[in-house]
Amino acid sequence: MVNKFSRSTSFNRRALNVEGPRILNVPSPKALNVLSTKPLWFTSPRVYHRLCWVSRLFPVLILAGALLSFIILLNGGYIYVLPSLSRAFHGYGVLTFNDSVLTFNDSRNVCDIFDGRWVIDDDYPLYNASDCPFVEQGFDCLENGRKDKDYLKWRWKPKNCDIPRFNVHNVLEMLRDKRIVFVGDSMSRTQWESLICLLMTGVEDKKSVYEVNGNKITKRIRFLGVRFASFNFTIEFFRSVFLVQHGWMPRHAPKRVRSTLKLDKLDDISNEWINADVLIFNSGQWWVPGKLFETGCYFQIGNSVKLGMSIPAAYKTALSTWASWVEDTIDANRTLVFFRTFEPSHWSEKSRRFCNVTQNPLSETEGRDQSIFSESVFDVVKNMTVPITILQVTPMSAFRRDAHVGRWSDNPLVPDCSHWCLPGLPDVWNEIFLSYLLSDYGLLQGMESKVSSFPF
Repeated sequence: MVNKFSRSTSFNRRALNVEGPRILNVPSPKALNVLSTKPLWFTSPRVYHRLCWVSRLFPVLILAGALLSFIILLNGGYIYVLPSLSRAFHGYGVLTFNDSVLTFNDSRNVCDIFDGRWVIDDDYPLYNASDCPFVEQGFDCLENGRKDKDYLKWRWKPKNCDIPRFNVHNVLEMLRDKRIVFVGDSMSRTQWESLICLLMTGVEDKKSVYEVNGNKITKRIRFLGVRFASFNFTIEFFRSVFLVQHGWMPRHAPKRVRSTLKLDKLDDISNEWINADVLIFNSGQWWVPGKLFETGCYFQIGNSVKLGMSIPAAYKTALSTWASWVEDTIDANRTLVFFRTFEPSHWSEKSRRFCNVTQNPLSETEGRDQSIFSESVFDVVKNMTVPITILQVTPMSAFRRDAHVGRWSDNPLVPDCSHWCLPGLPDVWNEIFLSYLLSDYGLLQGMESKVSSFPF
């Protein structure tokens, strides 16, 4: 958003307290022979005309001086003010965390929360997966035989600030009477499970936390909802891996087309997402040839099948459909909307057959800190009118080859360098998410304004 300023300034003599040229009472030639107390030059006709000219020029000089001062002030404002406003608007890390308090900082010491490094912290992990019945078996790496525990001890440390320490009691009170909804793929479900386990550490009666339909946590169910009865809030998950509708082969389509993604239509369960207090979206892991073209799934807009459309172009089109739905459907006065960016995998081969899980984080991101999917999210969101908070987890997650499930899943014969162990990396995503959520609800001491977006 660009604020345009227009100023119309009218100058007149009265406004500037400048009178017009005075009509001097010039004596007649005869009067010059009379002794006068005034000097002779004061009544000289030539000097008189000069004085008239200077008198007429005086308001012009005043006007020119005022304009010059305005230009100097405007230039100084541009140098010292506008860059700070630009950084604040675009979210270039204008927030800092000091002593677990989220505060604004000046333009000379800004903090990008996603620009940092991983450090060892003995206060981690924040929960025990064995005490949380909502961690699905495939993500509980310790229970599935992983021996090293170093991957549990890493905390994300931004360069110029600190993420506030997780305070479960503050968060539980913040979420009282709220409805939190996650929408996305299995990575979204992992973050959903992580958040529930984090919050359960502050609940005395564990039986007061339950899945609303009595379902076991599994990837095969499109809806899962966990209720915290003592605080009257729910945390829900809707499985929507593409966000848009998946349909069967349309009429007269080529034989290779078995199904299509209707890029101009949001998922048919999208009505279930409305009236949430917080919405957290993600998508990206399924936007690959193996999940699309190799299964006979192509893209469709209206009644037209787009056989030649690339995956990045289709993904951006689907995001535009999502953005239109948000702007047309979501009440921004009630609902806070987040979008979490792409989570990099760490397969050693494109065939995804070799998964080398390290004991410690990588020292370099190996190019995994960037993703066309993450870039597309920023491109679409920057043109939206509804405020969207982007959780830019791609760069920070690129270091964490050590945090993947690997062979410590419920099916050790199938390695996994896409999903993450719990406890683990998704807990840090949630710490950041909760920090922004606390600031949006104004519950962090020292807040001066709301967070509107993450760094671009």
